[in-house]
Amino acid sequence: MARGPAALSDAELLALLLRTGIQGKGVLQMAHELLQIVHPDTDGFGGIAGLLNATADDLKRVKGLGPAKRAEIIAVLELARRAMAQRLQERPAFSDPGAVKHYLQLHLSAKPHEVFAVLFLDAQNRLLAMEELFRGSLTQTSVYPREVVLRALHHQAAAVVLAHNHPSGSVEPSRADEALTQTLKAALALVDVRVLDHIIVAAGQACSMAEKGLV
Repeated sequence: MARGPAALSDAELLALLLRTGIQGKGVLQMAHELLQIVHPDTDGFGGIAGLLNATADDLKRVKGLGPAKRAEIIAVLELARRAMAQRLQERPAFSDPGAVKHYLQLHLSAKPHEVFAVLFLDAQNRLLAMEELFRGSLTQTSVYPREVVLRALHHQAAAVVLAHNHPSGSVEPSRADEALTQTLKAALALVDVRVLDHIIVAAGQACSMAEKGLV
């Protein structure tokens, strides 16, 4: 309390959350093990990023981490998601592009399958809602422009941010990603809804197609 939380290491901060270890394993050792978690569907990101992307099943692999402690860690992750959502709801999303990427990473990067999601924004680019609309490989499962348009009209959105995850770990846009972006951009333009970006996320990283000039 005297020196502030920034003075503590990642493991020490996590140890404060865990509070106690188990016989033969101190709380700091348990914290270090948690920071070494690697999700089996990623390319090996550990540390805080790996922990934030961990699922409840991933946490079960740490010996001594019971249901109560697992629930606390999952709750912290959910609080982080909600804090970011509130920030995006209260001010224009693109006043802080990094917050948009972090928000999407927390929601999508840990999923073992490909998910296509849309952020629906108002005229001031504030977040109205986020919806996961399609699942499965985007090369095999169609993303229906009509459904995206209908959801945009439902939310009375003025703009959208498209997003999907790459479970493989690479965030480089593919030709299919570029083609899908242009198809959705044309469909949404018919109802006067702008596509501001298409963000691809994986564990520990995110790519903005707008920043690459692809939107």
